[in-house]
Amino acid sequence: MRILIAEDDPVSRKVLETTLRKWAYEVVITTNGAEAWQALQATDAPSLAILDWMMPNLDGVEVCRRVRQKGGPYTYIIMLTAKSSKEDISTALEAGADDYVNKPFDQRELHARVKVGLRMLELEQSLAHKIGELEQALREVRQLKALLPICMYCKKIRDDQNYWHQIESYLHQHTGTDFSHGICPECYDKWMAERKKEERGGRP
Repeated sequence: MRILIAEDDPVSRKVLETTLRKWAYEVVITTNGAEAWQALQATDAPSLAILDWMMPNLDGVEVCRRVRQKGGPYTYIIMLTAKSSKEDISTALEAGADDYVNKPFDQRELHARVKVGLRMLELEQSLAHKIGELEQALREVRQLKALLPICMYCKKIRDDQNYWHQIESYLHQHTGTDFSHGICPECYDKWMAERKKEERGGRP
């Protein structure tokens, strides 16, 4: 997991970097809000960011607002701040921050909050995957609901490339459905009657 940190104070930045690397995270380092915003716009931007509130160029709250406005893959944002009033916390959360940690940070608290962020990202990715599967299933249902050319004799289905398929293979190709074969009572009676007729030499 790659984590972006944005911290203008060199001592605090080094402590944060060392702490995260100790927990085996890959760290993307930025030294101000403008650098953080640029890094978070990249196609391979980290999914989790720890932003200091007070930074030159752009502060952490403004970076957070911009990230939420741009959309795209979700970025979990933890605000790192010496501000601790209810009004300040509300400002950060309303800007789009997911969590906050007070400075100077406690390592155990930060570790716990990072783990919460990772769990949330995993859930978001799992949900996105399920939505993708559902959208694919809906496309397949719409395709099956369309008018399908079917042979009136052998019941084969013609696809868009003008090839004819057994109905089982066509449905498997478009929905992944597998089939087991049986015989309905009506066909069983008809088959047994024909079988008995053959045994009698064609006599009724």
